[in-house]
Amino acid sequence: MKNQWIEFLYGRVTVKVSGRGIERFLNVLTRNGLHIWNVKRHGTETVTFKMRLQDAKKIRHFVRKSECAISFLQRSGVPFLIKRLLKNSGFLAGAAVFLLIILFLSNVIWGIEIKGAKPATEYQIRKELDKMGVKIGKVQFFVDNVEAIQRKLTNNISALTWVGVELRGTTYHFQVVEKTEPKKPELLSPRNLVAKKKAIIVRMDIDEGQQVVAKNDHVQKGQLLVSGEIGQEGKTELVPAKGEVWGETWYKSHVELPLKTNFKVFNGKEEQKYFIEIANIDLPIWGFGKSEFKESETEKNVHKIHFLKWELPISYVNKTIREREEITRTYTNLEAEQIALEMAKKEIKSHLDEDAIIKDQMILHKAIENGKVILDIHFKIIENIAVGQPISKETQ
Repeated sequence: MKNQWIEFLYGRVTVKVSGRGIERFLNVLTRNGLHIWNVKRHGTETVTFKMRLQDAKKIRHFVRKSECAISFLQRSGVPFLIKRLLKNSGFLAGAAVFLLIILFLSNVIWGIEIKGAKPATEYQIRKELDKMGVKIGKVQFFVDNVEAIQRKLTNNISALTWVGVELRGTTYHFQVVEKTEPKKPELLSPRNLVAKKKAIIVRMDIDEGQQVVAKNDHVQKGQLLVSGEIGQEGKTELVPAKGEVWGETWYKSHVELPLKTNFKVFNGKEEQKYFIEIANIDLPIWGFGKSEFKESETEKNVHKIHFLKWELPISYVNKTIREREEITRTYTNLEAEQIALEMAKKEIKSHLDEDAIIKDQMILHKAIENGKVILDIHFKIIENIAVGQPISKETQ
């Protein structure tokens, strides 16, 4: 089997020998190192056999010294295949160019479909996609992958709650969920307004209901602020109390901030590498060798290659390697105190309503221990403390 492959690689021919003294002629060939096989007799004066192409070029020398005539019946092997390919090179080149054109067109963006968006929102989406380079006629390799497109659209368009991005063949499909409009005022059942926490009343804006407390009153959690029972005694009516009761409340916060912190940042240096990925094997096409960065982070952008509607097991990969370096940030005691105070404010605001206001803050305790600034802070907050409490039959 091994010899057959070798003979095929170098080429072989089938030779027909006719005349007298055929046996003598064959012996001369073998004695001179010409390898022949599959010798078959056809009648008394004709024989066929196979031999190597390189030996066939020498056989005519021995034919001249014999009484035989030869002819070549069949040619096979790699040299003859190459010859045929070269002969048909124009056709093959045309076929190759045609396939490359189809492959290229299969990886161009030919459609963008957006569903679930209002006309105004769809216009915003298409405008943002245009900025990102996601447009008809653009090669898919040179735009962001679907995850990056989805993230940028969600971040840049405030009207979107969620957007799904899917690439099917040559068309991007976007499924949009817009932010819901403010809900219509709900129909409220009769209720009171009570305090949700301990506070001092600073302002009251009552739309409906009977005010029970006044400005500067101290109230406890759960205390009645506005009654849903209005009217004269004996002629009362139950209504849903509405309004805002603003009170001064108090919070304590504990913050610890290191004076010296080590962290890693990107320094702006980066390298671009491009690959063709086949069966999880990366074949580099640009950006060879290992990165010289001591410490880095790699972002991999994978684009599947399509042929018509089929996804091929081949991908075009762009790797961005960004260098990171460790830096040390050092604060003075005063800087650390100010930053710790801002951190405490942010932490407090995360637990409050958006319209709550920090009126004042006071540092109750300050210390420098184990390389940290430690603060205990007292905050005064102005916030709406009124919450609804349904009026039950027992209350009546």
